Amino acid sequence: MKTLELPGGARMPAFGLGTWRYGESAGRRRAEIAAIRDAIALGYRLFDTAEMYGEGGAETVLGQAIADALRAGDVSRDQLFVVSKVYPHNASRRGVPAACARSLQRLQLERIDLYLLHWRGSHPLAETAEAMQALVAEGHLLHWGVSNLDVDDLEELAAVTGPSGAPCAVNQVYYSLSERGPEAALLPWQRARGLPLMAYSPIDEGALARADALAALGAPLGLSAAQLALAWVQAQPGVVGIPKAVNRQHLQDNLAAAGTTLPADVLAALDRHFPPPKQKRPLAMR
Repeated sequence: MKTLELPGGARMPAFGLGTWRYGESAGRRRAEIAAIRDAIALGYRLFDTAEMYGEGGAETVLGQAIADALRAGDVSRDQLFVVSKVYPHNASRRGVPAACARSLQRLQLERIDLYLLHWRGSHPLAETAEAMQALVAEGHLLHWGVSNLDVDDLEELAAVTGPSGAPCAVNQVYYSLSERGPEAALLPWQRARGLPLMAYSPIDEGALARADALAALGAPLGLSAAQLALAWVQAQPGVVGIPKAVNRQHLQDNLAAAGTTLPADVLAALDRHFPPPKQKRPLAMR
């Protein structure tokens, strides 16, 4: 699995599985656990979740699947990179460690590899960063980061974190062929500072799977429309895609797409069909 370097020199897998909408139904629990086990067997090593997803349900599903895989010897803990997120209303100096403890319990883990502020709320970024850095120092987190923050937010965050504590490691935002807004300012800012961007909804919640232009461009390459959309995201320097999937075939298709190198003429055609932004606009959120 290809990796990306984080600020500070550690590395993370450059592709993973998102779990949004997991854990919302008891009737789907067994299938969701099986999907994560399948993903591990196929070679997935990064798993993204949040306390918001199913109000802890997705973390519970992911935790059970990981526990089962560890007991079976399918993978070791150090091979996995687990990402979760804290609600903005829990992102206070006292709220962050309490929320993290609940997430750790649901995940059945002793540490979270990357813990993100889900989006900016009423608590000051300095307070959230201080709490995150303390959790890193205590060993409950390996890294911390943010989600849905734009350039001005990241500049403010950089000003208040200081050089002594663990740095912000990642910013996760909505980024896809149909939502290229981050390219105007955010993505260049992050690349200049070696801050990876995690792209959620990289297939636009499945909408790009139905795009005729993508189907036509992908067919000569043996790629479906969804695979081409995902391969494009993975082709962007400093970007990590985390598409959601439950079906084993979709897991396989996504993994194959992540390892695909797109020719220059296809990349140029994608720019024509899905033009990059000409000016900065507010970040999209889902």
